[in-house]
Amino acid sequence: MLVLVAPGQGAQTPGFLTPWLELPGAADRVAAWSDAIGLDLVHYGTQADADAIRDTAVAQPLLVAAGILSASALGEVAPDAVAGHSVGEITAAAFAGVLSDTAALSLVRTRGQAMAEAAAITPTGMSALLGGDPEVSAEHLKKLGLTPANVNGAGQIVAAGTLEQLAELNENKPEGVRKVVPLKVAGAFHTHHMAPAVDRLAEAAKALEPADPKVAYVSNKDGGTVTSGREVLDRLVGQVANPVRWDLCMQTFQELGATALIEVCPGGTLTGLAKRALPGVKTLALKTPDDLDAARALIAEHANA
Repeated sequence: MLVLVAPGQGAQTPGFLTPWLELPGAADRVAAWSDAIGLDLVHYGTQADADAIRDTAVAQPLLVAAGILSASALGEVAPDAVAGHSVGEITAAAFAGVLSDTAALSLVRTRGQAMAEAAAITPTGMSALLGGDPEVSAEHLKKLGLTPANVNGAGQIVAAGTLEQLAELNENKPEGVRKVVPLKVAGAFHTHHMAPAVDRLAEAAKALEPADPKVAYVSNKDGGTVTSGREVLDRLVGQVANPVRWDLCMQTFQELGATALIEVCPGGTLTGLAKRALPGVKTLALKTPDDLDAARALIAEHANA
């Protein structure tokens, strides 16, 4: 049982798209997407520095474009289930046939702009907690006025809130937490701070005509498998201001009988979590085109099985 997953914001690094654009037709395809959404994805994926691609309005479309491009480079692949972490859910919606590639990029362009505008209202951010008990940490965060915005499984929680609240967290860590690591994001995503972005994204979603998923689509909301394209869109809208439950997504992968998991470009984060939370499941991260042959071999192994 093969699962195809897409990472969320923070996975991007300067120049990560460069080797992918060397594949036949890739540069033209990304240039066409750039024209369609009014954002130079080629420039941001190849030449822009870390600060430039940290911008929410840039990072989110860039990640979805990279995910779609790298997945298509695999050739014919028929996963049994798909999922994405945060903005990666839009990438997964394209994998599942819920949205066309262009529609997915149009939606994520609106999402990124709306969330960037919401983040500008109050200085906010996100920090990962290393170590500790997730339940103990969650209670501690609530006392500080912070939200456990990403419950990622494998013992990992990401806190979100104002910069002042995060600074206090750094000085007053939950019991057992070794370190608090600020993330490369520009706001407190998946919290009430993103509420202003929800209405704008809902309007954009109304203009789309989604198809029902062709494969199992596992949602960040509760790890549930969604069978309606319209419900997928509704969940994508609401998820902007609600916590990501990646732990429940991985639980669903396990219940579905996952045997292999491939993470599209820029892969690494979700495969790292899967290695700890899903023992026995083969994992592979697409970081550069050099990883494509190994991924195809894993897909072929899955197909033969």
